[in-house]
Amino acid sequence: MRPLNFIALLLFIAGTVWVFTRSEKAVRKVQENYYSTISPFVSKGGEIDAFATSFMEEVEHSEVLQKRLEQATRERDRFKLIGIRISELESENNELRNALDFKKKTEFDVISAQIVRREPLTWGSTVEISRGDSDHIGVSLCVLASNGGLVGQVYQPGDDVSSVLLITDEASRVSVRVEGSAEVGILSGRRTNYGETPRLRLRYLSKNAVLQKGMKVYTNGRGGLFPANIPVGTIEDFEAGPVTGEAEIIPSVDFNNLKTVFVITNSPGD
Repeated sequence: MRPLNFIALLLFIAGTVWVFTRSEKAVRKVQENYYSTISPFVSKGGEIDAFATSFMEEVEHSEVLQKRLEQATRERDRFKLIGIRISELESENNELRNALDFKKKTEFDVISAQIVRREPLTWGSTVEISRGDSDHIGVSLCVLASNGGLVGQVYQPGDDVSSVLLITDEASRVSVRVEGSAEVGILSGRRTNYGETPRLRLRYLSKNAVLQKGMKVYTNGRGGLFPANIPVGTIEDFEAGPVTGEAEIIPSVDFNNLKTVFVITNSPGD
């Protein structure tokens, strides 16, 4: 045994003998001093233990809340996807209903088609539809929207897909009349970028034409390309020139959200 350990053992034995040889009052005094000395440490130990227990419980509680939050987030995302799909189905259902209503009401023989392709670079010029030679789609056939508004004409039919020249294209020409007036003119498209609301240009009007915003514009049937009395748009603004007048037209068709169209296979009286 090392000398220091031996000395410590002797001191411990001596202290023990001394304590037990003292009177009961002295022993209690020693115990009182001892517990008084260690009580702060015992108290702190209890507080630390309680804090540690509380902390662990809080961690476990937070983990449960985190799992619940993650589950709620997944449920929210799932319901959001369901909501989007329901909206899509409602939109498709409305399109089908409008298509059926239009086919019942129109005086033309029409065949419905879906827009299957549309390029951003030619957004205001052309679209491709899901009908072709197999559906007896030919060149120059008139194309309408479900509200009866003029969309354009077929210019390149294919086997199963055909291209349609829109009236919003700058090369398009439509002979029209202004309702409530004697004014007639030629309608053409105006250059627009992808996503912009298209506008039309009505030229060769009388320079002194009395036209107001909101007046409706229809095809007049001249030239034989389009049947008469098809809605084209409404007047937004009129500007008189030195020789003729020119009006800006808002199309009757929402070209940016166009999905279903109708190709006229024959005109009344054919």
